[in-house]
Amino acid sequence: MSDETRDSNGAILADGDNVTLIKDLKVKGSGGVTLKRGTLVKKIRLTGDPDEIEANDKVKGLVLRTEFVKKA
Repeated sequence: MSDETRDSNGAILADGDNVTLIKDLKVKGSGGVTLKRGTLVKKIRLTGDPDEIEANDKVKGLVLRTEFVKKA
């Protein structure tokens, strides 16, 4: 099944999983917020796109690319 959401290491992600960032990410439209590498993002939600996940951790409505996260 090709529509599975996978992290940068190929692990399958599901709603409610925790992930860790593998790269510093500047958040667009947030007034200069940068999420640092190693930051734990809790309780992700899957979107319809297998390359993106939603995280309401530090920034409300934050969408992360799966290539920048690994399953915690």
